[in-house]
This record gives sequence, structure tokens and C-alpha cells, in this order.
Amino acid sequence: MGDNDFGIDLDTINSITEQIVNIHNNGTKFSIVVGGGNIFRGISASSFGMDRSSADYTGMMATVINSLVLQNSLEQKGVQTRVLSALKMDTVCEPYIRRRAIRHIEKNRIVIFAAGTGNPFFTTDTAASLRASEMKCDFLLKATKVDGIYDSDPFKNSKAKKFDELSYDDVIRKNLKVMDITAITLAKENKIPIVVFSILQKDSLIEIINGNGSFTTIKG
Repeated sequence: MGDNDFGIDLDTINSITEQIVNIHNNGTKFSIVVGGGNIFRGISASSFGMDRSSADYTGMMATVINSLVLQNSLEQKGVQTRVLSALKMDTVCEPYIRRRAIRHIEKNRIVIFAAGTGNPFFTTDTAASLRASEMKCDFLLKATKVDGIYDSDPFKNSKAKKFDELSYDDVIRKNLKVMDITAITLAKENKIPIVVFSILQKDSLIEIINGNGSFTTIKG
């Protein structure tokens, strides 16, 4: 959504997909899990009285919208993509089937996973850990507004301390809310390191893939 309060900012989308294409063309195979908070947040809606399950399903639909926008931007740049949705929507994307997703990746396509896990009460973070585990990924990148994990909100506390590296147990014990506990636990069980970085910084995704830039790693 860029600097807007909600919705889709095409300049932001273009900036992100340009980096993705750069990385893809250099031989890195990866897949993407897309959230929907720029359009609709299920937890926020449920706090205002909407049924939590209905709110979460609505949020999943928002992730499909974002996935299709992302797919369009990538394909305009000449990269083949496939959107696989955990909710069945055959007219706009493929249903999620693990072996099909792996086959797309083997064919050098970028796979975009939409609709989270397909179940209410699970976040997009959990979906990311789940898909990373199923695809046997080497690591998981968590793109946020902040260049890593801090001991307090760096936007509110100028003295907030940034962590360069944390263990999975550290994140759970310190109740650092960068990802929900289910997502952290799943990554721990499957020994998938998590790299937390800011997607807002120029070329940050390219920098992270090359081992540079500012980030926090969760592992061990």
C-alpha cells in the first residue's frame, strides 16, 4: 500500500517486483506468500464484532487480490508465475497442491501462495512457515516495515535495541511479536532460519539475498 493508509500502490508493487525479477534472473528459486492487511485485516475486523471465521476468510480473499496484482506485475516483466490458492478459485488461480507447486518451481516459475493456510485462526506468517517447510526452503524472508527485530518499537523508542541474531526460543520467551508463535515453532521444528528485514528500504530484498543490508536472523 506504499505510503497510503490502505489499498494497492502500483509504484510500490513495481519496486518490489523489479527486485524479485533481478533475483530470479540470477538463478535463485523462491516462492512468495502474500498477506492482505493492506485491504482487510481479519483480527481487526473481529475486534469490531465481525465473526472471526468470516473475518479471516475475508482476509484470505484480500490475499488473492494482492497475489493477482503481484503476478501481473511480474509477468509484465517477462517472468512466468503461478498463483496457488488454499481456497479453491479455479477461474482466477490454481488450487494449492504441494506436488504441483514443487513442479512449477522446478520449471523455474515463481509460485505465489494465496489465501494463507485456507483455515481461519491462522496468520499469513504461519502460512509462510508452512509453505517454506513443504517446499523445503533453505530460509524464510519476513518482509516488514522495520529493518530487523528490536526489544521495543523503534518508531516509538529512539533507544530501542536491535538484535542481529536470535534463537527461536528467544523470540518466544521475550514475546517479540515479529511473527506469531505458531509460525516460529513451525520454522524451529523444520530448522528453517528466518530473516527479518525492511521491504521499504531501497533494493533491500536484493541486498538480503546477497547477504548484505540490515536484518535480524532467527535460528538455532
